[in-house]
Amino acid sequence: MPKAPANKYAKIVKLITAVAIAELAGIVGSFFTVSSIPTWYAALNKPGLNPPSWVFAPVWTMLFLFMGIAVYLVWVRPDIKTRQRRIALSVFGVQLVLNTLWSILFFGLRNPFVAFIEIIILWLAILATIVLFHKISRPAAWLLVPYILWVSFASYLNFSLWRLNSSDPPGFVACTMEAKLCPDGTAVGRTGPRCEFAPCP
Repeated sequence: MPKAPANKYAKIVKLITAVAIAELAGIVGSFFTVSSIPTWYAALNKPGLNPPSWVFAPVWTMLFLFMGIAVYLVWVRPDIKTRQRRIALSVFGVQLVLNTLWSILFFGLRNPFVAFIEIIILWLAILATIVLFHKISRPAAWLLVPYILWVSFASYLNFSLWRLNSSDPPGFVACTMEAKLCPDGTAVGRTGPRCEFAPCP
């Protein structure tokens, strides 16, 4: 009888640990993201489907939460061989590192082209994780579906941002990376041939 509460406590600890590790990856990536959004990112030419900057933080927070729960479901599955579980969790760890690396490449180094190549590799790693998780826990695999859908959309945005900002048109003038605060709390940068501030959304 005393073992049941202890086992329940151990599962709670594992759940908190799994979610914390996933969210930590997002926190590390945010160090490279936050400073670039109101300056470099605000000044980029953006595609029509580009969402407002404030959307990304809550979406990623939720996706990392789903990732953590998925890892927990794989971690505590009792009837799975240790080797199979280890491989699945290792592949998950690889994609988590690639996720953080994308933020470093895109926002930290401000290199959309290299980031686009990397995000394709990330997408493949997520797909491999889903396949491996599905063999252990179908709910865990389904929890990663919103993640791969969002990364698919992020890949489109990454590619579009690279193409829209990869070449300088004739008469291009390099503008300073200043930013203007808009009434809604967002920021816009200087752009165009006269380096004027972009209009507020």
